Amino acid sequence: MRLREPWRERVRQYLVLMRMDRPVGALLLLWPTWWGLWFAANDFPPIGMLLIFTLGVFVMRAAGCVINDYADHGWLDAHVERTRERPMAAGRVSKREAILLFLGLLASAFVLVLFTNALTIKLSFVGAAIAAIYPFSKRYTHLAQVVLGAAFGWSIPMAFAAVTGEVPVLAWLLFLANVLFSTFYDTEYAMVDRDDDIRVGAKSTAILFGDADVPIVGILMGTFLFAMLLAGTRAELLWPYFGGLAIAACLLGWQLWLIRKREREACFAAFRNNNWVGCVLWIGLLLALAIR
Repeated sequence: MRLREPWRERVRQYLVLMRMDRPVGALLLLWPTWWGLWFAANDFPPIGMLLIFTLGVFVMRAAGCVINDYADHGWLDAHVERTRERPMAAGRVSKREAILLFLGLLASAFVLVLFTNALTIKLSFVGAAIAAIYPFSKRYTHLAQVVLGAAFGWSIPMAFAAVTGEVPVLAWLLFLANVLFSTFYDTEYAMVDRDDDIRVGAKSTAILFGDADVPIVGILMGTFLFAMLLAGTRAELLWPYFGGLAIAACLLGWQLWLIRKREREACFAAFRNNNWVGCVLWIGLLLALAIR
């Protein structure tokens, strides 16, 4: 049954607000979540946990997009070329609608978590708090990208808690790796809007790093790869994982080449390329565990 106007248009605006038309952000959250599930299970994870966390990724990413636009629509998005047509910035979705949608998505995510265990439920409150804080962090600190990494990476200790009932050192190592991963790819993303952000007064690591942005992004990439290497050796994984890590290193090298001139389109292409970085690492992990 097709929705009638104006409901069809309202639903379309809500879907755009949740970025359902742009899945790359959800995938950048999905891959580390799957890393956590497969590392935690040391095999194919329980199907129930896989479904819960996969659905949770899309719900929480949608919630994060809604609260991000709620925080940014007036003072930032409306003044930036790339974002001024977002539903809230353009006035097509009200603040009340956004808050109700955000709360509904959080409630849906919490229902999913209720099918896990007590430790995972407790950790979910911390994750929700970080996700709610992130959109406002860019007003007060240049390290908003690090906060995003913590928000995106919190699914990793939750995955370990859900699968194993504990959060071991390996989980925190993967969490740290994802903070590094998110920091450098969101810095590439912030490089796209750097001039607009400076003009409006928003803060980011791209602004903080200044002319040293490319080498610092390279250092973050190298540290991320080292952390993932340590995770693989700690879990005693076989060669496919390290093959995936080598391919990821090549992809990151390509990204550094893309962003060397700091051109907007090139920086955005580098950001999007991180979807493949996450994917090849997961494929390597999957194969390494499959041939044990």
